[in-house]
Amino acid sequence: MPTKILIVEDESIVALDLQRRLIALGYVVPRVAASHEQALKAVSEIEPDIVLMDINISGNIDGIDTAAKIHIPVIYLTAYSEEKTLERAKATKPYGYLIKPFSERELHATIQMALERRLVELRLENSEEQLAIAYANMEVGKRELEIRATELFQEKQRLEVTLNSIGDGVITTDKHGNITYLNPVAEEKTGWSMTEAIGQPISRILILINEDTRESTLSPIERVLQTGKITGLSERSALIDKQGAICSIEDSAAPMRDRDNKIVGAVLVFHDVSDARRLAEEMTYHATHDALTGLVNRSEFDRRLQKAIESAAQHGHQHALAYLDLDQFKIVNDTCGHSSGDELLRQITGLLRLGLRANDTLARLGGDEFGVLLESCPPFFALQIAENLRNIIGDFHFVWEKKTFPISVSIGLVNFGSNGPEHLEGAEILRIADAACYTAKDLGRNRIHIYLADDSAMNKRHGEMDWYTRLYSAITQNRLVLYTQNIVSLTGQDHYHDHVEILLRLINEEGNIVPPMAFIPAAERYGLMPEIDRWVIRTAFAHIAGLEHGTSSLFSINLSGASLNDEKTLSFIFEQLTTSGVYAENICFEITETAAIINLLNARAFIIALRSKGCKFSLDDFGSGMSSFSYLKHLPVDFLKIDGCFITDIVNDNVDAAMVDAINNIGHVMGLQTIAEFVENERILIKLREIGVDYAQGYGVGYPVPIGTGISSDGKTSH
Repeated sequence: MPTKILIVEDESIVALDLQRRLIALGYVVPRVAASHEQALKAVSEIEPDIVLMDINISGNIDGIDTAAKIHIPVIYLTAYSEEKTLERAKATKPYGYLIKPFSERELHATIQMALERRLVELRLENSEEQLAIAYANMEVGKRELEIRATELFQEKQRLEVTLNSIGDGVITTDKHGNITYLNPVAEEKTGWSMTEAIGQPISRILILINEDTRESTLSPIERVLQTGKITGLSERSALIDKQGAICSIEDSAAPMRDRDNKIVGAVLVFHDVSDARRLAEEMTYHATHDALTGLVNRSEFDRRLQKAIESAAQHGHQHALAYLDLDQFKIVNDTCGHSSGDELLRQITGLLRLGLRANDTLARLGGDEFGVLLESCPPFFALQIAENLRNIIGDFHFVWEKKTFPISVSIGLVNFGSNGPEHLEGAEILRIADAACYTAKDLGRNRIHIYLADDSAMNKRHGEMDWYTRLYSAITQNRLVLYTQNIVSLTGQDHYHDHVEILLRLINEEGNIVPPMAFIPAAERYGLMPEIDRWVIRTAFAHIAGLEHGTSSLFSINLSGASLNDEKTLSFIFEQLTTSGVYAENICFEITETAAIINLLNARAFIIALRSKGCKFSLDDFGSGMSSFSYLKHLPVDFLKIDGCFITDIVNDNVDAAMVDAINNIGHVMGLQTIAEFVENERILIKLREIGVDYAQGYGVGYPVPIGTGISSDGKTSH
């Protein structure tokens, strides 16, 4: 029968996602509860096998108090909880913890372990107590039925055969705690034969300790003889045999009484749980450690960081956190494959350990990123350790299949505690360290950047990070808008009814227009350009398809380098050409010279695929490096857009004029039309006509206007 699971989670998205994952793993999830009352009602009605309980459910009663009121195995779900909360949770004896976020493998393994534990407990509850009580009754019956010695002997023989054949150890004592019987399993586990043990005090034969502290613990039989109640071992109990070997055990002890209900002895039933505890410890290890490197993982690092923050607050300790990112990891991975990257990470792990103190925590935070928690470490010493780590990695050369790669690391260092940023949570310290690390990369890599509150480089990066959230918000709230700017013929032979470039603008939270250079760098850094480009294409195509111009107009749309190298972009454009109804002949895609050259083969294949449909291409910002000419013959484009840096001073600078003339001549030789950008005044227009440039774009011929308005701000018709 499939396992029934009740989810108690007040965040509906999380609950639905968890329900989907459980169903995919083959479990039955008949109901999801969001509060204490719903949880109790659901437990009563559906009788689940396991309850997945979020610690922080809404309402006056949280998940821990809810778990305390039900008698179903509970696995706690938590992202992070304070130490006091975890102590409360531990008191309810949960069957496991799942730290958010977790994988299906962790989810399935934790549930299966909980089910196995519950099954063992139920078996033990039934078998151990029954055996203990049965044997107690047998011993009482033996004394009461002495007049029926033959029958009693036969019954005793049958019970002893049973006790000798079961897998649990059984020990009985008299009322003074002296041994009267050991079954073979008890003999094996204690190292004492029954002949040696009979008459010996239980404390000599059954030597028990706490597995963690190694302190001696009281035998359950001694407690039974004192209290007269059925009892069990303390948690984490272990048995030391006669030879000193240790095994983990769990047990139950019961009193034996005569017909007058007086205690005449006790019986103990125990079993070896070493394998189960070892498996549980392995699962705990895997939940807190990275499988590839053996280092602590992100969740365990977060926990230790939080404890360090608390110690800093309570005792004034000084700590530091170093965030490390390998500079050449992607090159190794892309060149030699993921197995080489994995081996590099393992070797780097060994090197980093050499540069750390015994009490420092080294963690793999993800990919090629590592975290080092330096506890009780003043700033000057933290910098020495970070510099040592940087040198160790810098002196290392990674070798894979006869290829050698120099390796370096960028490090962000944050000091916190008595001399560092105050009142920061672990996530914020990690974010600052991450930003400091990438500031080190921005400043040239293979260096250490120490966080300072007034750090201009960090402030610039924080500004870009802030733009990421603002951009994402603008996309989701539809606050991106399109503008157009005229591209005007200088030859008097313009073949287009309208010839414009479509430009992107953003409306900020205050309703003001933000120019692209304020947010495009952040969008490029954080990988948002493909999504923005798709929005522009979809919106522009919808507008163009509604115009009555046939195929006589040309609309230029910019494509970022990220989109050019994104394998999904081409299929998206094909889909939009089909569904929007726009003519491919109306579309000209602009790509920058730099983006095209970075991946020439991809760019060429991309251009050829869309030109076969009828689209045109313009190479933007052309001429910024004269190596451009050697690449140009490999790129089948229609227009060359001359970089504006040559145009703005063309009237006064003969070198700029010569550069424009050279680019224009080469373009015409190759059958391409040329466009000059940044055309600001009539004098520049006259010079461009003299040179023979085909088109001009800039404030001198038309300002950008909102798409569809038709008139530019200088009074000239747009489209």
